[in-house]
Amino acid sequence: MNSNRRKFIQNTSLIGLAMSISPSFSFAKRPDAVIGHGDFKYQVDAKWGMLDPAKVPVNNCHEMVMDRKGRMIMVTDEPKNNVIIYDQSGKFIKAWTLGMDRAHGLTLVDEGDAEYLWISDNAGRVVKTTLDGTIVTEIAPPLSEGIYTEKMSFVPTETTVAPNGDLYIADGYGSQFFLHYDKNGKFIRKFGGSGSGDAQFSTAHGITVDQRGGKTPTLLCTSRGHNSFKRFTMDGEYMETIFLPGAFVCRPVIHGDNLYAGVCWSRLRYLEQTPDSGFVTILDKDNKVVSNPGGTAPEYRNGELQLMVQSEAIFKHCHDVCVDQDENIYVCQWNAGKSYPIKLTRV
Repeated sequence: MNSNRRKFIQNTSLIGLAMSISPSFSFAKRPDAVIGHGDFKYQVDAKWGMLDPAKVPVNNCHEMVMDRKGRMIMVTDEPKNNVIIYDQSGKFIKAWTLGMDRAHGLTLVDEGDAEYLWISDNAGRVVKTTLDGTIVTEIAPPLSEGIYTEKMSFVPTETTVAPNGDLYIADGYGSQFFLHYDKNGKFIRKFGGSGSGDAQFSTAHGITVDQRGGKTPTLLCTSRGHNSFKRFTMDGEYMETIFLPGAFVCRPVIHGDNLYAGVCWSRLRYLEQTPDSGFVTILDKDNKVVSNPGGTAPEYRNGELQLMVQSEAIFKHCHDVCVDQDENIYVCQWNAGKSYPIKLTRV
């Protein structure tokens, strides 16, 4: 256990503070609410992207990316509509499906000639498709390749693609490893695994490449149960932990100099998830939290980030965010009554 977490557990005053906070905010009474902190404030647009559920149903709106044309592409685990494509006004363009009822992760890669999607399916599939849904390639399950043993489960949640074309797969709901392949799909290594050590994970939910500031690329990996992102080299060597007390974060999303993430749950006690308690968190180039739309204002004491929890009941479980060219945020939710994405317009 690192010193930050140990100090946090010992700080009982923070727990008392958290228990005094309740989500009393009524979104229905203020549909034009402005949320967030500092220079990162947003007006809530809950009507963006609403569709006729009889025609274009969703179950969980898991993740979203934006293509070259500015179209918003979302993955769902509704087998009738695994992928829904919107324009930026929220108008429906089209939908297609691979028939997956556990589609979860969505990564867009621009290969110059065209853009492609990597879709992670909790049923154990990782596939690469065109933007129209044609499967281009599929990664073989790690058991079939001798990477895993029979006792190891494989429940992929996310992918990311390195500048050299290498692929990384997060086995976030399975054996908690990150699997590294070359651009041709040849397995190179795995790192991580379940545990409480610095280089180990509790719900290895997401991964992305961080090149902010022109720095050497590194990997930011989610350890949601540890309320943290963990940084690794591209070869899987542990570097540091970004501890976000109270925030059960999903995948890290880089836009410009900032790091964004959906918070699926927050907590009132250490390692205790509180249902319907999500918000969005935003970190600056130095990985300091600068805004928590829907959550408590970020506070640092003696350089240590304090507990963060939901303060306004706008969101239930924020599963992913996508940031457009105007720095508006689109929030996808899990377990939120089959609701469509919410747009946060920057003000």
